[in-house]
Amino acid sequence: MTYAVGAALIFAFLSVMVLVLTWLERKALARIQQRMGPMRVGPHGTLQPIADALKLITKEDILPSWADRRVYWLAPLAVFVPSLLLWVTIPITQDIVLRNMDMGLFYITAFSVLTVLGLVMAGWGSANKYAILGGLRAAGQLVSYEVPFIMALLAVAMLSQSLNIVDIVNDQAEAKVGNAIVQPLGLFLFLVAALAELGRTPFDIHHAESEVVGGPFVEYSGAHWAVFFLAEYINTFTVAALTTLLFLGGWRWPDMPFDGPLHTLLSVAWFLVKTYAVILVIFWIRGTYPRLRIDQLMAFGWKVLVPLSFVNIIITGIALFYQWHWSLITLMSAFWLVAVLIVLRRQAGDRHKRMTVRVLSADDLRTTT
Repeated sequence: MTYAVGAALIFAFLSVMVLVLTWLERKALARIQQRMGPMRVGPHGTLQPIADALKLITKEDILPSWADRRVYWLAPLAVFVPSLLLWVTIPITQDIVLRNMDMGLFYITAFSVLTVLGLVMAGWGSANKYAILGGLRAAGQLVSYEVPFIMALLAVAMLSQSLNIVDIVNDQAEAKVGNAIVQPLGLFLFLVAALAELGRTPFDIHHAESEVVGGPFVEYSGAHWAVFFLAEYINTFTVAALTTLLFLGGWRWPDMPFDGPLHTLLSVAWFLVKTYAVILVIFWIRGTYPRLRIDQLMAFGWKVLVPLSFVNIIITGIALFYQWHWSLITLMSAFWLVAVLIVLRRQAGDRHKRMTVRVLSADDLRTTT
């Protein structure tokens, strides 16, 4: 009974977070694009997510006559259920966690890959060529970015000598420094790989409207499409929460002068502040970066992130073997991160110069001839 109540509370908490995220994303993108965003439904559009949810629930749910019915209906659940099961072991505070597993990171890695199965099922069950292409793109994207994602988690586990998320948070508090400072390269790898697995911009090629007409979701409407939408935003909040826990110290304050219920309340508030700061970064990336082509996405994963993830593991292993101070890990990690960013920037500039079309004037044509 306790687990049932806990699961219900987690679902209610995540549902509220999804409502807040949808409103916050629309407002953040409007701010970036110099617009006002939702303003009419409620004060400053705060009730707009509820109106959107009611609209989706009441819309007609159409089943294509050529679809595989069983696979078509099961696909939304195959995407949604793993996004909820991840929160079995994700703590909000020391005491607010459904199951404090010693193998928490292993559990998260195992269940995080199940979402793509639902996307492939959605494409296959829809019996639509664009949906199938989108599902296969999602599978290929997962294969490319799961390696750096797992390696980034492994480096964090090596630093804390534990796969337990609560222990990792407490280890950062005892060291009085977050893993984001110790491993800036690891933070970069984790966040980029997680965004790619989420399918968020600039890695949203599996449902690109201009290429695959919405991908696996093209034949879905109404409540079933809303389930995919809900799962996407739950996963977005999950990635931000994991970033907070693994790299930003989680709910721990530098020095907490209070005990009891007030301590728990302030810890939850601090956790949410950090999590929403990461979410705003994700929304900022969506509002400022264009979508990558599929060849660029695959090349970036295999040629950049995978080698960097091995470099990150090697740096962490050497530092632990020789018992270096964490500042040396920071310097080496930051050096590799800055070096790679500079190289990528230069390559992007050279490619832009090669691909830019230059308009020749009449005088230029005369001199060339």
